[in-house]
Amino acid sequence: MSTKGLEVVDTTLQKTHTWLNELMGALHLDDRHQAYLALRAGLHALRDRLTVEEAAHLGAQLPLLIRGMYYEGWTPRGKPVKWHRDEFLATISSTCPVCQDVAPERVARAVFKVLSRHISAGEIRDVKQMLPKELRALWPESS
Repeated sequence: MSTKGLEVVDTTLQKTHTWLNELMGALHLDDRHQAYLALRAGLHALRDRLTVEEAAHLGAQLPLLIRGMYYEGWTPRGKPVKWHRDEFLATISSTCPVCQDVAPERVARAVFKVLSRHISAGEIRDVKQMLPKELRALWPESS
């Protein structure tokens, strides 16, 4: 048992902070709430661009707290939305207040980099295969 509380909660909180810290570094943000908004916008745009089945496969690998954020407000009906690059980035920009100070392309690249660091290579490959070439180009080279 954790010394702070329930171990599963402590673990997901630690993982969530790790993800947010990585985003803060990549986006040069000083505010964890801004990193949260950027992560949420990037994940929602990606989720809605995937098939329902693939969105669920990706969601299954997310830390518990981030998984809740990922599924927040999700309506599987009508998915995937066939956004191309400009529409995808416009979606991030419109749902992320911090994106007025940070280009939505930087947000997408940072979110994809964090995903690539923490999600299995096989799942990242499956996600990327569902995306058009211009969105796959936003992923880090190593994934």
